[in-house]
Amino acid sequence: MAEDTRQDKRASFSAITEHNTNGMARTSAVASSKSGASKKLVIKNFKDRPKLAENYTEDTWLKLRDAVGAIQNSTSIKYNLEELYQAVENLCSYKVSPTLYKQLRQVCEDHVQAQIKQFREYPFFFSKPQSLDNLSFLKRMNRCWQDHCRQTVSVLFDIRTLMSCVRCRDTGLELFRTHIVSDSAVQKRTVDGILEQIELERNGETVDRSLIRSLLGMLSDLQVYKDSFEERFLVETNRLYAAEGQRLTQERDVPEYLHHVAHRLEEENDRIMSYLDQSTQKPLISCVEKQLLGEHITAMLQKGLRILLDENRVAELALLYQLFSKVKGGLPTLLQFWRDYIKSFGGEIVCTPEKDKDMVQDLLDFKDKMDNVAQSCFTRSEGFINAMKEAFETFINKRPNKPAELIAKYVDSKLRAGNKEATEEELERILDKIMIIFRFIHGKDVFEAFYKKDLAKRLLVGKSASVDAEKSMLSKLKHECGAAFTSKLEGMFKDMELSKDIMIQFKQYIQNQSEPSNIELTVNILTMGYWPSYIPMEVHLPPEMVKLQEVFKLFYLGKHSGRKLQWQPTLGHAVLKAEFKEGKKELQVSLFQTLVLLMFNEGEEFSMEEIRAATGIEEEELRRTLQSLACGKARVLNKNPRGKDVEDGDRFNFNNDFKHKLFRIKINQIQMKETVEEQVSTTERVFQDRQYQIDAAVVRIMKMRKTLSHNLLVSELYNQLKFPVKPGDLKKRIESLIDRDYMERDKETPNQYHYVA
Repeated sequence: MAEDTRQDKRASFSAITEHNTNGMARTSAVASSKSGASKKLVIKNFKDRPKLAENYTEDTWLKLRDAVGAIQNSTSIKYNLEELYQAVENLCSYKVSPTLYKQLRQVCEDHVQAQIKQFREYPFFFSKPQSLDNLSFLKRMNRCWQDHCRQTVSVLFDIRTLMSCVRCRDTGLELFRTHIVSDSAVQKRTVDGILEQIELERNGETVDRSLIRSLLGMLSDLQVYKDSFEERFLVETNRLYAAEGQRLTQERDVPEYLHHVAHRLEEENDRIMSYLDQSTQKPLISCVEKQLLGEHITAMLQKGLRILLDENRVAELALLYQLFSKVKGGLPTLLQFWRDYIKSFGGEIVCTPEKDKDMVQDLLDFKDKMDNVAQSCFTRSEGFINAMKEAFETFINKRPNKPAELIAKYVDSKLRAGNKEATEEELERILDKIMIIFRFIHGKDVFEAFYKKDLAKRLLVGKSASVDAEKSMLSKLKHECGAAFTSKLEGMFKDMELSKDIMIQFKQYIQNQSEPSNIELTVNILTMGYWPSYIPMEVHLPPEMVKLQEVFKLFYLGKHSGRKLQWQPTLGHAVLKAEFKEGKKELQVSLFQTLVLLMFNEGEEFSMEEIRAATGIEEEELRRTLQSLACGKARVLNKNPRGKDVEDGDRFNFNNDFKHKLFRIKINQIQMKETVEEQVSTTERVFQDRQYQIDAAVVRIMKMRKTLSHNLLVSELYNQLKFPVKPGDLKKRIESLIDRDYMERDKETPNQYHYVA
């Protein structure tokens, strides 16, 4: 019905009833009015719902069944698809869908049940060998699955059945799972075939990955992937790689095995990307890592880590770290082996006296090598860097004092004039590296003693290569150990600067004298507390030198009253003018060499005993001096009889035939070379200084605490002392202080001490 709401007029309508081909009656309303008039229509529902035509449901089902059958048999559908869709929609709107669903399900179920026969009756199902048969079985299964999927999609989209009413796809999956894949024999054969194909691929053969991907996709869609396939797959993977790991760790060396493991992991990740379900990734990779790595961590490190580090196999070490980071306990175990290796290798460098000559350079090279490994291979891991520092500190202090002594000598060799191995920038880098090794040393006072002695030689003999380099090293030591450590070293530099100023004043003083000397004297004034201790040696100087010494003494004490000067002839050196047949030469020699050579102005030949009596030089020092003049490269004296060593009774004469291409010739100062006695003396002085420091620390602590037990006193001492000391040595110093009445034992508790004011 329709009415005009704007005008009070009736419109004429005609009802036209049409019969559609699907049996439904449909009514159309046509409104007519005068042209040009504006009308508003209101459409209302029928009062009575249209009814389905008789036999409409049965006829529709027959058409639908024929259409589904055509799809299943891959033949053409003889009905119009729009017609079928409209019919199904009509039936669903009249709530016939449950019946329709049951009928459709039954048709599909009958079809699927018919498919299972081809697998149960497969002609080669139990034949052996089965590799080819299994492959053809898998292909047939895949073809069946693909056909089923295509048919289900066709039923769903070609017929356009509403999923809310008839869930064709879900039904299709359920039927395929129930009647085909859930069959134990079929499922086992399918999974066996897939596992066989994967095993063949793992053994290097080419397989049809698209086939495997399709079948695993089928299992996943049917929701049986995990139970039917994944569990068995992981068990087989575990078995395969357990056997492979056990075999290959014995057969192959570690670098080759590491590359094999990396290749295996890459293959398994590729399988996951190609055909395995993503849910399999974590357990699969964990399984491979556990069997190829986790079970062999210790064995691999014992067999190959030292070789990799010795040969500096950076790429393999980086791979080792990367792989071990994936397994539980891998990195902690690697860290422990890395620490043990450094201790072992470094211990061989430090504790082998035969290698002392190259110890420091070997340590620097070893540190550079380990730094490179930590940075390039171990991703600058803080744990590995700390372990390396701990290991260096442990092994370098296994041999007390010697590394400190040799490091000081190494620095001396780099800072000494004549070292042309490095530019200033390279020298600075070398000093920085030395400071890193220096930090690991506990007995830094030993380093200080030898460094001070060598620095004194460089400063006094003018052997320092660069003042800037010297001061740079001093600055590094000050930054590392504090101002107290370098105060004496800084005092040595101040003495040298003050000595230059004093000598300028002394030259002016000499010029004003009535009798100027023909000898040019240079004196270095050394503060005794700053410089190493030197044993005074009385020698017989020429009258000219003695006179000049007295002039300087008078000059200096006139400016600094109350001071005492003590001459050190062992540190003196001179430049002599000599005349040979070839011509005049200048000889740069030590003071002892000077005294010996000046004797030959008074005579032509002297015995060793005569020279000793005339000069007053100590016997061993004289032997070295004569050896340098008569047995070295520049032989300005002749020795009779000839030989490399100076013996009692040897006689010496001036070598007038001496020739040399240079005008100024430096004769090696053998007395400046450190002897074993000097090394022992320096070390003993360090130990003596340590005893004084221990005594001072004990008195300082007891004065503050008044009463203290032995254990607490020892603990306090370890906190204050900056050098390694044994408990037995501390006990001796405590006993010494008790004997000297600085402290006393408690009468009732012997393990307790009281300070004596």
